[in-house]
Amino acid sequence: MANENVLRLRQILSPANLRALGAPILIIMILAMMVLPLPVFLLDVFFTFNIAISVMVMMVAMYTRRPLDFSAFPTVLLVATLLRLSLNVASTRIVLLHGHAGPDAAGKVIEAFGQFLVGGNTAVGIVVFVILTIINFVVITKGAGRIAEVGARFTLDAMPGKQMAIDADLNAGLIDEKTAKQRRKEVAQESDFYGAMDGASKFVRGDAIAGILILIINILGGLFVGVIQHNMAVGDAAHTYTLLTIGDGLVAQIPALIISVAAGLVVSRVGGDDVDMGAQIIGQVFSNVQVLILTAVIVGVLGLIPGMPNLVFLLFASSIGGLAWFRSRRGAGEEAPSQQEAQIAAEARAAEAQEASWSDVAPVDVLGLEVGYRLIPMVDKGQNGELLRRIRGLRKKFAQDVGFLTAPVHIRDNLELKPNAYRVTLKGVEVGAGEAFPGQFLAINPGRVVGPLAGRETIDPAFGLPSYWIDNVTREQAHALGYTVVDASTVVATHLNQVILGHAAELLGRQETQALLDHVSKETPKLVEDLVPKLLPVSVVQRVLQNLLAEEVNIRDMRTIIEVLAEYAPRTQDAAELTTRVREALGRAIIQALFPGNAEVQVMALEPGLERILSQAMGGGDGVIEPGLADTLLRQTAQLAQRQEEIGLPPVLLVPAQLRLLLSRFLRRAVPALRVIANSEVPESRTIRVTGMVGAGG
Repeated sequence: MANENVLRLRQILSPANLRALGAPILIIMILAMMVLPLPVFLLDVFFTFNIAISVMVMMVAMYTRRPLDFSAFPTVLLVATLLRLSLNVASTRIVLLHGHAGPDAAGKVIEAFGQFLVGGNTAVGIVVFVILTIINFVVITKGAGRIAEVGARFTLDAMPGKQMAIDADLNAGLIDEKTAKQRRKEVAQESDFYGAMDGASKFVRGDAIAGILILIINILGGLFVGVIQHNMAVGDAAHTYTLLTIGDGLVAQIPALIISVAAGLVVSRVGGDDVDMGAQIIGQVFSNVQVLILTAVIVGVLGLIPGMPNLVFLLFASSIGGLAWFRSRRGAGEEAPSQQEAQIAAEARAAEAQEASWSDVAPVDVLGLEVGYRLIPMVDKGQNGELLRRIRGLRKKFAQDVGFLTAPVHIRDNLELKPNAYRVTLKGVEVGAGEAFPGQFLAINPGRVVGPLAGRETIDPAFGLPSYWIDNVTREQAHALGYTVVDASTVVATHLNQVILGHAAELLGRQETQALLDHVSKETPKLVEDLVPKLLPVSVVQRVLQNLLAEEVNIRDMRTIIEVLAEYAPRTQDAAELTTRVREALGRAIIQALFPGNAEVQVMALEPGLERILSQAMGGGDGVIEPGLADTLLRQTAQLAQRQEEIGLPPVLLVPAQLRLLLSRFLRRAVPALRVIANSEVPESRTIRVTGMVGAGG
């Protein structure tokens, strides 16, 4: 039993439990100070503790890189305010009980603030106290409260846009589910933080008002106690109790001012997640050489005016001028050619001096990304290029969603491009291009924004939406207006992802097909062995897979694909016919991707007369559609597809199986978003509802 009691005591006194009990014990002690008398020594200890905590909180606020890094600040603000008020009550009790004994009756801290800081002059003390209170209440607290209020409103308004940006990164494969969950949590915490700061600032304003009222009450109470109860002269009582009250007020007001400054520093922090506040201010205020030179000249001219403190002005002018000279020398060093560029130039000269050889014939990259020189830091491993990590995640996401691993993306710089330009190449041919500006953000208009932005107007390279390149200062405003805001590396990665998805069929070469079959054969070796090369060559399997990818059908279910090919390969080796059979087997997955869940399959269809005409054209063997009919078919299909998209439905055309391949190839170029499916691909369990008829208008 004794051992169990010892073990239980150790568990209670464990560091984790003690930390959990720390906050409740502190609150209880603070409340106890309001009702229990304190010795003078303990009062000095708590006053010193209050000052130390205030300074510590301000230092933490200065070195905080993001507001959420100090998410406990609203609670700390409330506890610190409660501590000051409790000390005011405790000190008031001692001042009124023992103030007649002398200036040190309420402790050394109050005496020091009343005697040393204001020289024992009650008038000066009252003026200093009132000025500090006005600074705290009217300037700092009111400004910090306003910033917190506006920040809370803007953060709340920007939450949908931020959530959409997170979902876009997740869908593009730039982040995983765990990272997306963490970012969503941070968005919610940011909104909660600014809301809590908006409320906590009201405590600070109330504390400032309470300080003034406590000062007046203590002076009047001291006069009453000193004159009535201790028979002191009115002048002596006024001097003694006023001095003690001022010392008490200053002891509480100075930490309150420090805490208010800390609150303002936290809520006014903008950007600069990678640096603390000191580095951010120095980097932005003292980085412009022209500003420093003009400032030095103006201060120097003022220093030459007769009657001015010439030495001080000229000293500052020379100091600022020296700083400008130092910054200009440093900037010139940065603009000089780097060692890496010099090495590249030397290698180029050496290559010119050598004879040509077969090593000069470089193979064409299957997938390449070329960047201008200002985008090199985004893809430089030595500089922790963010784009490299995103491309790795992008390839992994593509392999999981589509079903095969693409060739690596070969990244190189291209001095022929504009400094901020990039281009994506497929087998040496450009298939996508755009511009990105490191350090800036692209605000994309998803179609429901409430106002324009001040920035460089452009078009989103991935989706063709109107956009603006903006700086970090405008970022929160863009979120509040409904824009989707992404950084430069995300813009390039998303564009690259769209290019890869759009050219998936071309990226599936013979080598990738063989690697895919080898991967499948690890789990079902007999299935692959019976198909390739006994029944079908690899080239036919590749062509079937490319046909599926060209119509955005993923090939993850390779087992079903191989089984269908093995079943129909003895009858035909035509890739188009085999693709039709595979699509029928994958019908459930195809329909599920277009219409998730068990929702109605709401599609467009062909008017029976038009369907009969097209079937006759197919039966003729040439598969040629009369030009007038082709024009009508294209126009009406495009109109119905646009109507489908406007009501939030995917543009899908349901046709007979024998017409699917013809219409898919014919309509694909004119209506890229259109998906043509066959009747035989729709599972019997799904309900079909026709929303529009192509050809019904004549």
